[in-house]
Amino acid sequence: MSKTSILSATASLVLATASMAWGEAHEMSDNPTVGGAPMMADMNIIENAVNSPIHTTLVAAVQAADLVETLQGPGPFTVFAPTDDAFGMIADESLNALLQPENKAQLTQILTCHVVGAEAFSDAIMGMIADDGGAHPVETLGGCTLMAEMSGDEITLTDENGREATVTIADVDQSNGVIHVIDRVLLPQQ
Repeated sequence: MSKTSILSATASLVLATASMAWGEAHEMSDNPTVGGAPMMADMNIIENAVNSPIHTTLVAAVQAADLVETLQGPGPFTVFAPTDDAFGMIADESLNALLQPENKAQLTQILTCHVVGAEAFSDAIMGMIADDGGAHPVETLGGCTLMAEMSGDEITLTDENGREATVTIADVDQSNGVIHVIDRVLLPQQ
């Protein structure tokens, strides 16, 4: 192999490696971080949630409700993921009671009221809100209907009890759907 061929092959390899590294960095940069942790689009909802330092209560609740396998499945899912601060708005006694095995059915319903059986990024949700005259009903896997609306440039969700959550981080792409971080736990109709 000539010196020119070797240099040409080396240059091609360097360019290809740089291009792949840029592509991986670009893919990461397209996905927002959550709590300072990178979220990988090629990981599933559970894999990314476990890496989020602001979703430890949600992860514990998903484990207590035996929903890990479901949310690792193929989906697609849209998950409105309450932060630890959102769970902090619930009295400790009530939250601890929900995490007990005897309350698994109630916990499961609460959690699945944050999950939609389709992938909906924020631009699609905003489009549905606009198409429906400012408010779009969102049917969840838990049987709840959330009302999606706009508050300025933010998406809000209101549960059947009038509790409102704001999407604080939108469009966290997952291999099996999308996560939108919210600032309040939404509850089924009481």
